[in-house]
Amino acid sequence: MKDICFAGGCFWGTEHFFKMMDGVVSTEVGYANGNTVAPTYKDVCTDTTGHAETVHVTYDESMIRLEDLLDMFFLAIDPTSVNKQGEDEGTQYRTGIYYVDEGDLPTINAKMSEVAARYSQPLAVEVKPLQCFFRAEDYHQDYLDKNPSGYCHLPVELFQMARNFKAKTHKDNKNQ
Repeated sequence: MKDICFAGGCFWGTEHFFKMMDGVVSTEVGYANGNTVAPTYKDVCTDTTGHAETVHVTYDESMIRLEDLLDMFFLAIDPTSVNKQGEDEGTQYRTGIYYVDEGDLPTINAKMSEVAARYSQPLAVEVKPLQCFFRAEDYHQDYLDKNPSGYCHLPVELFQMARNFKAKTHKDNKNQ
């Protein structure tokens, strides 16, 4: 199993998006790479903690590649938007890829270069090692499963893409 963290704006939709993909073993929402210990949602919303709303993804690399996760991540964000995704604004909504395994950095950097070539503006996606991750409150975990009509900044079509990608990825990777 491998781990990586994605900050893609509000973590409710980002978590829901990733958990639909075959090969993603678990997801957990929380607060990452800030400057306070054990922040609450209320703390993070003050825009003073330095934490980003983040999804910790554990995946089975025999079923889904890091490249696949990165491709899907870039479909779900505006990589040029600074501290804003959808209607959500503030440093806690910045975009980022926080790696656990330094061996993943060449793959991440290659994907960043590939994506950057498609834009005239610089990318606003942080790429940093995961320095800290604090699990969010229970009511944030699997939020859209518990609240199907809850707020989500991601278009519904992306969830269908994740479901479709799930079957395609599993089949293709099994045949390799």
